[in-house]
Amino acid sequence: MKTLFEKALMPVITGLLLFLGSIPALAEDPPEKAIIAFGIIPLYTPQLIYERFQPLMDYLSINTPYRFKMRLTKDYKGIISLLQEGKIDVALLGGASYCLTSEKTEVVPLLKPLNPQGKPFYKSVIITREDKGINNISGLKGKSFAFASRWSTSGAVVPLYNLYNNGVNLKDFSRYFHLRYHDSVVREVLKGSYDAGAVIDTIAYSYKDKGLKFIFISEPIPELTIVVRKGAPQEIIDSVRNALLKLNHEDPKLKEWGEEIRYGFTDASDSDFDSIRNMIGYLKGQGVYLRDDED
Repeated sequence: MKTLFEKALMPVITGLLLFLGSIPALAEDPPEKAIIAFGIIPLYTPQLIYERFQPLMDYLSINTPYRFKMRLTKDYKGIISLLQEGKIDVALLGGASYCLTSEKTEVVPLLKPLNPQGKPFYKSVIITREDKGINNISGLKGKSFAFASRWSTSGAVVPLYNLYNNGVNLKDFSRYFHLRYHDSVVREVLKGSYDAGAVIDTIAYSYKDKGLKFIFISEPIPELTIVVRKGAPQEIIDSVRNALLKLNHEDPKLKEWGEEIRYGFTDASDSDFDSIRNMIGYLKGQGVYLRDDED
């Protein structure tokens, strides 16, 4: 038998249930975006790569139906292996690493970043310390030299090509070494571990006021390139291309992006890198090879 309190409470409970029943069911959470791994060659130390390229991942995640995550490896070969194995569909490569990748697996060059002048080129810079007394390429004979990765365009292929064309061969150095990252080359030159070195221009200029001297700046080199694995879903390719081509380089938010990618993009093609192929061929003729192993 119900108490007076229970009898009084029943209309309240009934009314509450009717009220709750009138509330429409909450919509389901939107489905998670599919994750796309975006490979980036190890131009710099991982921390610097993250600082310069994570804004690109964030931008693509907002402006496409996908969520983009950087995929880093310890060397250039790692990115190429991931493309071969189909573990990544999109990657940022340099000219030399693109040429080598295209020999091993089918990739399609999609876009090239632009420089501050709106052109799809960058340069290689041979650097020394201001107090070293080295003023030109010929002054490098008998000195120690630091290159970036053997697969680096601006840190190995282009400087080697220009050294040989100016009468300086590898045997002319007191010693030389291939470091993994461009920023490592700069730091070791500034520390005095090496008399000179070769790096990408964006890094050279960012350290210029710290005691560096430029003794050689190359002719324009075809830019870094975003490639897609042949067979990658067309929806991914179109999403990346459309999102990056609509970038406005005057957007102040792009100041947070790396110097290499903040000025917009343009379409890329395989023939853009013929000059790099020619340099690689020339170096092979001199007995200089891009070996498969890296220090």
